[in-house]
Amino acid sequence: MNQELTQAIASEVQVFHGIEQKENFLFLLGALLAKAISLQKVAEVMQLEPAEFLKILDLMGIEFSYLAEEDVALEKSAYPSDR
Repeated sequence: MNQELTQAIASEVQVFHGIEQKENFLFLLGALLAKAISLQKVAEVMQLEPAEFLKILDLMGIEFSYLAEEDVALEKSAYPSDR
């Protein structure tokens, strides 16, 4: 991916101020969702508490769980939401 495209995508992330911080967030988010990095490490790199990072994900509508996909399905069926 070229630098110009990366910066254009990152500029759309309204949560962080600097372009470098936005790019880091997007990279780390991808690594987190691919389970290549832990939530603790992501929070450390972003200089946030893990709970703060989870809140950002929640506010952005990004679902993240420590559970495996099978566990998520089991939890959803055992405890259906009222939503």
